[in-house]
Amino acid sequence: MNYAEVIEYVKKMTAENGRPPKYPFRSRYEHTMRVYRWAIKLQSKLGGDLDIIVLAALLHDIGWDDVRPHGEVGAELAVEYLDEIGVDPETIRRVGEIIMIHEDKDTEADLSLECKIVMDADLLDEVGAVGILWDAMATACEDEASYKKAYYRVKNYYRINKPKIRRCKTDAGRAEYAKRMQMIESYISQLEKELF
Repeated sequence: MNYAEVIEYVKKMTAENGRPPKYPFRSRYEHTMRVYRWAIKLQSKLGGDLDIIVLAALLHDIGWDDVRPHGEVGAELAVEYLDEIGVDPETIRRVGEIIMIHEDKDTEADLSLECKIVMDADLLDEVGAVGILWDAMATACEDEASYKKAYYRVKNYYRINKPKIRRCKTDAGRAEYAKRMQMIESYISQLEKELF
């Protein structure tokens, strides 16, 4: 499979899909590429069908609609695209199912390993150093931006996201999530020493 062609399709679709950007620095395409890289890393530790994992990771956010869930819209677009490029029907079905459910991080459903890996890769993105950067940049976009305002935003982000480790579907995902939360905790501690 030529992933370069799929990546070009993803770049086009994420630029055109109409999802309103809340922050000017956020890129759905860059998010997708980070999820793709994390999915490959998790697959190397856990196994699973690499083509299904890569295709689902790359195509998971191509759809957007103001009314329907983006997983549903994305699954429809992905199935149509994969059929057009001649992917076998069973792979298309499995990729479509993963995209359809990927945003339901609290599901208790019996998921395939491939689905668990894509969901964990999606969850891991923007948690950790990228999350801190996001909070700092978001604060800079607000009125009266300051280091302390960014500090409180990072601290609140940590408080909200630390318990979300329960959403991780694999041991490898949980281990990486815990490592990132520890890094944020250390960062907050150091920032407190420097700011107050």
